[in-house]
Amino acid sequence: MLGKALYAQLGRWQRTAVLAVATDDHSIVQRAAGGDARAFQHLYRQHQARVRATLYSLCDADGLDDLVQEVFLRVWRGLPRFRGSASFSTWLYRITWNVASDRRRELAKNRARRLEPTADPDLSERAIEQAIDPRTQDKSPLSQLHYQDLVQRSLAILGFEARAVLVLCDLEDVSQKEAAEILGIPVGTVKSRLFYARAQIRQFLQQQGVEL
Repeated sequence: MLGKALYAQLGRWQRTAVLAVATDDHSIVQRAAGGDARAFQHLYRQHQARVRATLYSLCDADGLDDLVQEVFLRVWRGLPRFRGSASFSTWLYRITWNVASDRRRELAKNRARRLEPTADPDLSERAIEQAIDPRTQDKSPLSQLHYQDLVQRSLAILGFEARAVLVLCDLEDVSQKEAAEILGIPVGTVKSRLFYARAQIRQFLQQQGVEL
């Protein structure tokens, strides 16, 4: 299947090493919720690589460090209200999705603002600075760098909602049920968006000469 086979190959470049979830994760979350800074630091070290990879897939590299920081600031502020009705990872993905959504809306407003007539001659020349954080990249052979480019270009053809489902289910190995909880949509909607996204990616990759 496209998701399990293709993205296991193409998505390997952006999966930084993620520590295994500790068996006492629940107690660590509880301690962090009680204001234990060391417990929160443990959660940050354990989950930041996956948060970074997810944000990169959804928002590209611009302002990535700030986005990761914003996610964990919201986690810290929200932990006292976390009741465990969902798993911590599901709750964390939900916050990550919200930060990514806010970022997309902010960029859309900035683009619209630049298109408006203005008396400032320099405003139309301002661009969003883009710089890939070296910590998000592995030192890969040329073949892997080629796959990196293909993955990002293929994701770029998708709308944000379809892209989010594909990133969660095919790059992050989140179940369709959990993806539905994270995104706040029915499982059936996840299935349909995933089907559409995979079809679009398959068509794009075939056009690039990738054999599926």
